[in-house]
Amino acid sequence: MKRLKKFRNLFFIVLLVNIKTMNAQYKNLNAHQQSMAGICALSAVGNIKGLQIQLNEGLDSGLTINEIKEALVQLYAYCGFPRSLNAINTFMQVLENRKANGKKDIEGKEASPIAYTADKYKVGKETLQKLTGREEVGPKTGTNTFAPIIDVFLKEHLFADIFSRDVLNYRQREFVTISTLSAIFGVEPQLQAHISMGLNTGITKEEIMELSTIIEKQIGKEQSEIVKITLAKVLENR
Repeated sequence: MKRLKKFRNLFFIVLLVNIKTMNAQYKNLNAHQQSMAGICALSAVGNIKGLQIQLNEGLDSGLTINEIKEALVQLYAYCGFPRSLNAINTFMQVLENRKANGKKDIEGKEASPIAYTADKYKVGKETLQKLTGREEVGPKTGTNTFAPIIDVFLKEHLFADIFSRDVLNYRQREFVTISTLSAIFGVEPQLQAHISMGLNTGITKEEIMELSTIIEKQIGKEQSEIVKITLAKVLENR
């Protein structure tokens, strides 16, 4: 019995040292951000087993249920309803298991009702201008000319309906978006745009570099390198 107790104590000491070592490599991202990055990245690629681990770590680090919920809902705009719904269902199961094991998680703030003072397109347009730091003037170009309805959906739904919800602020939402896009192959133009917007909201290049380390661990080295290369392009053009 004493031997078993000694083994358990040694196990927890080793576990604590490992956790401290892991956190030590992140000087800019706090525990909430590290967990959120992993949650978003693994949701985006459909790695349910890895997601279960990250969800538990996120809740243990102090992320609220509603913060995680809000991020998982936002994901559908960037990686589709199937990935978002699978992640939400996984989160439900994780919460049920934790409750059965006697863990009490923080519910967190509920989203306030949105009272639009202008039409949703104008609200979304103004939000996007704040994120990009550029006023949108002149006739539509590119995809917005070729398929005008996508411009309406982006402005009215993504940047009005979703980004107006106050559980997460703009900086947090851009971090969710960057973490999601960083895990997906072939979306470098969108990743570049959102890294630029993220920098405008206060996310630092050092935080994105640490995010690339999380992407390497959770997704792979190739995706991690894409994040670094894309960040370099953004910084070069600023």
